[in-house]
This record gives sequence, structure tokens and C-alpha cells, in this order.
Amino acid sequence: MRAVRVVELDGPGSVRLDEIPEPEPNGVVIEVHAAGVAFPDVLLTRGLYQMKPDPPFVLGAELAGVVRSAPADSGFTEGDRVAGLIMLGNAMAEVAVLPPQTVFRLPDNVSLRAAAGLPFNDLTVHFALRERGRIAEGETVLVHGAAGGIGTSTLRLAGALGAGRTIAVVSTEEKAAVARAAGATDTVLTEGWLDQVRELTGGRGVDIVVDPVGGDRFTDSVRSLSRAGRVLVLGFTGGEIPTVKVNRLLLKNAAVIGVGWGEWVLGNPGYLAEQWAELGPLLASGELSAPEPVCRPLEHAAEALAALENRAATGKFVLTVR
Repeated sequence: MRAVRVVELDGPGSVRLDEIPEPEPNGVVIEVHAAGVAFPDVLLTRGLYQMKPDPPFVLGAELAGVVRSAPADSGFTEGDRVAGLIMLGNAMAEVAVLPPQTVFRLPDNVSLRAAAGLPFNDLTVHFALRERGRIAEGETVLVHGAAGGIGTSTLRLAGALGAGRTIAVVSTEEKAAVARAAGATDTVLTEGWLDQVRELTGGRGVDIVVDPVGGDRFTDSVRSLSRAGRVLVLGFTGGEIPTVKVNRLLLKNAAVIGVGWGEWVLGNPGYLAEQWAELGPLLASGELSAPEPVCRPLEHAAEALAALENRAATGKFVLTVR
């Protein structure tokens, strides 16, 4: 089968499309139609992710496809349309084998290409807003990097989970259009964003900040909070890991909360099924959209990864396999 592999830890340019043997069929065997591209994949190409497999290894944590075969007690049968999550990679290949607990049956209204871009970001954001952020009805959610994968997922999910307002922080007007299409009620540019947010909220501030960027805007994220507001820390695509003076948290009874979805899943068997039990019906009803992603063929994996690394990507990137 064809698979995208990292052959040396030298960035996106180090990936290669190789022919390798199919994996042993000791789980749900899926004929992959599309595989999502996420920022951890970029980090893996440089050996910077918390999990550090030795090259060569197959990339990819999320996929969508059709079940070829499955264990009798798995709940899946040949021909089922599914999305899947592989916490340790191997999704960017023509065939993947997953444990049943990381496979999710798809509603008929969600295409396989769209589904490939859902698991990593949507499950992360669902965990961030529901479990860590304790989102309440009518709250205002602000998201940095709003035109990226986590950003657009936040804008789609926040309203479905009860937010009354979503504010997108973006660097260009082009990205503002992407954010509005994902569901942002307001957009602000990164230059002077804090003053714009204060004006939009009448000085009250926001209830939740979703921050996958980090860097020098972090202190202003804390300043942007309303009373009892929360900053949810999802990552540091901006490169720099920020610090916070904790006295700032006392001023408004604010909180800075880490969002380690992967760690939570590893320590809570069955949690993924709980998440999909809420997300699946929202997708089926149309209350939660499943937008078509930016698609690239499998052989263009390096270019897609480079676009994420250079922060040139808008929306979600997916590699088409079939």
C-alpha cells in the first residue's frame, strides 16, 4: 500500500510517499479515503512532538473511509462509513487498522473527505469547551488563529455547545472571511485586537479565550477576560511558550487552564465514545456543520504540511487517498 512516511527528522520536506506492507488486520480494517493533516504532524516531522517515534514512520492521526473487516464484537461491519483516530499515527496510508473504541460511525450527510478533517480538531475543541472550559449558555468565546483548523472548529462548535457570541482574531481580511464562514459572529484583526474586543463587549470582556497560538498575545488574552473568565491553552503554534503573572488572575477571579486532550483520552477509556455520542447527533441534525476541507492528493503531503508550518493554511487540510 502507499503511505506517507517521515524518513528523517528534517521538517515537512522529509516526508516521502512509499510502498509498504499493509498492517496486520488485528482490529477494524479501514480502506482509507482521506486523511487529515494536523499541526502535531508538522511537529513529528521535526522530532518536536511529545511522542518521538524513530524514522521511518507513517504520519497521520485522523482518517475517514470504509470498513473492510471488523471483529465480530466491534459494532462495525463491512461497508460502514466511518471516521477514525489513530493517536500514534499511521492514518496517511491506503489501509489502516484501528481499535473499535477510536472508530466513529458517520451520519449519511457527512462526506468522507469532510469527515477526515473532523476527529482531531473537533474532539480537541469539544474537550476544551465542554470539559475544561465548562462553557455555559450565552457565553462569549474568543479564538486566536481563528482561520486555522482549531480556530474554525471552535467557531463551528462553540455555538452548537451554547455560546452566544464568537469573536475571531485573524491576521488578514482573507482569514476574516474564512472565520465568518465558519460561524464567527465578529472578527478582529491581530493589530490592536484587545482594544477592538473591549469595544465589542462594552468593556465587559470575554468569558472564554481559546488559544492554540501562545506567543506575545497571551498576556492580552488574560486582560481580555470578563469576571471569572478562562483562557484555554491548547498549544503554541506561534513558537514561544508564554508565562503569566498570576496576580493578574486574582483581579477578575480568572483562570488559565491547560487543555491536554490526548493525555485525558489515554487516562479515560471510553471518553472518545462519550464525545462522539454528543457530536454525532449534532452532525446528523446539521446543527454542527461538517465543512468540506482543502483537499490535496496524498503525494502532496509535504506541501500541505509546509503550509501548516508556515501558517499559510486556512481551514482544514485533508489528503485524498481514494
